[in-house]
Amino acid sequence: MSPFTPSFDRLPASIPVFPLTGALVLPRARLPLNIFEPRYLAMVQDSLAGDRLIGMIQPMEPGAEAAGGVEPPLAGVGCCGRLTAFAETDDGRYLITLSGLCRFRIREEVSTMRGYRRVMADWSPFADDFVLPADGQFDRAVLMAALKTYFARRSLTVNWQALEAASDEQLIATIAMLCPFTPAEKQALLEAPDFISRASMLLALVQMAVHESADGDVARH
Repeated sequence: MSPFTPSFDRLPASIPVFPLTGALVLPRARLPLNIFEPRYLAMVQDSLAGDRLIGMIQPMEPGAEAAGGVEPPLAGVGCCGRLTAFAETDDGRYLITLSGLCRFRIREEVSTMRGYRRVMADWSPFADDFVLPADGQFDRAVLMAALKTYFARRSLTVNWQALEAASDEQLIATIAMLCPFTPAEKQALLEAPDFISRASMLLALVQMAVHESADGDVARH
């Protein structure tokens, strides 16, 4: 990890959160974000002036937005990232990159002065997020074969050379974050208790999607 990254025992009691349906960041993975809403511009400004930590979390109801001043409920688990890249645009947006750090459970939500949401975070279940998993703990060849069918059926272009060169953790995180899984599936991947569980779940999701697309092809013929 970067020397600027806080250790597990130095994680703060509270963090700002960015609720976004379908968004997923995992420990040691990187998530680019385009920030334009005023309250989240304020969140980035405050983060840059502080510890640079922002929690990514999904609303309980996909696509839910604040209505009548009432914010939608949040999923119970999110993942905190550290703001490691930042750029301004001429039209008033921020382009940032969050580097995944550690998952958290929400203890409670606390009020803020600048419009964005903030929570008290329980880090205790996720100390292992600071431990780099070793390669070779799952059948990578089976996953890669399933992925080739998955992407071919969706006519998606993939940098296979980069995927082949990635570590096992980088591969799982990249596929989990980039594939068009449902919000519930993304949340399940986030909440997987450990790396092996997440890799197994990812393979199952990819294989299920391949079978469903194959069944659809049969039905159309």
